Amino acid sequence: MDFALDPALDALASEAAALGASWARSDGIREDSWLVGNDVAFAAELGRRGWLGMTWPTEVGGGGRSPLERFVVFEALISVGAPIASSWFADRQIGPTLLEYGTPDQQQRWLPDIVAGRSLWCIGMSEPDAGSDVASLRTRAVRDGDHWVVDGQKIWTSGAADADWCYLICRTDPDAPPHQGLSELVVDVRSPGVEVLPVRDAVGNEHFCEVRFDGVRVPASHLVGTENGSFRQVMRQMEHERGGIDRLVSNRALYLDVRPLADRDDPMVRQEVAALETGYRIGRLMVLREVLGQAPAGFSAATKTFCTELEQRIADFATRVLGPHATLWADESTPALAGRAARAVCYAPGYTIMGGTTQILRNILGERVLGLPREPRPPRD
Repeated sequence: MDFALDPALDALASEAAALGASWARSDGIREDSWLVGNDVAFAAELGRRGWLGMTWPTEVGGGGRSPLERFVVFEALISVGAPIASSWFADRQIGPTLLEYGTPDQQQRWLPDIVAGRSLWCIGMSEPDAGSDVASLRTRAVRDGDHWVVDGQKIWTSGAADADWCYLICRTDPDAPPHQGLSELVVDVRSPGVEVLPVRDAVGNEHFCEVRFDGVRVPASHLVGTENGSFRQVMRQMEHERGGIDRLVSNRALYLDVRPLADRDDPMVRQEVAALETGYRIGRLMVLREVLGQAPAGFSAATKTFCTELEQRIADFATRVLGPHATLWADESTPALAGRAARAVCYAPGYTIMGGTTQILRNILGERVLGLPREPRPPRD
């Protein structure tokens, strides 16, 4: 079968790659730019080019373009390390969620700024005792007249320190079963009672944040979708988060830069390169199934699992190719590539944790996609 793209799509990808490379970080690090590359000026440039909300209906200010056009643009941008984090969460899942569940007034209020690259969003989902298990979250919202009053805590909230808005998943009916009683609110991050504390990770990033809510008043009109019906909405939103190209190309640039240094006279090295090349193509086809709407419901769990495990294998490959140099951290005296490899191998465990751990996603695949029976719980003594 011929999987070649239309020449017009190739030209669009080349345009995006050239633009992204010209805006990439000056320190040479190209990896994980959709998470750590905050640049509001670049977000505005994407908006000016019509590369935000590309597939959204023109009636709400979107581009009305094909999913493949968006796919090639962001594959190229992330592959070269373009700083897209300022607009990524809003474009990837907030906009589609508002299009599916938001009211016309909500769409009119928030979508234009997203399309223009003027507003930054974060997603308040995980909590200290509720990481991949959304049903066990405890952040609570209580109705008080025309407002909700929010109290609780979120963790691993990417981009919260720079965000204007937080798309918050909270419990609005504490007496309902765990998967029920959840609702979604749009919270102004600058509201009184919101405290954002950046969390510094092993490689010096501070994109993860802890967010505390202490009596935060949120207008009732900021409820998105059905009150106490958030779980279904969250699962739909996670399809956007888990099945995208960002889960495959985070460290693609590192692989392409390290590959020429590998000893391909060694048959074992050649075999590993072939496996990584094959894995990338398989992962890309899995993402394309999501993009084109050909994947079954819940299949994004398989896409994310396969792609992020490949990203971890790439980090390991880079470390082995560079040998002792891969232990050197990036500074003025360190070759840039060695510093990137050191960063990559330290950061790699996060790929299969963020957005749902691999263990949880395999459970989802077994139970919800394949319909396998659950293992019976052992009887209590």
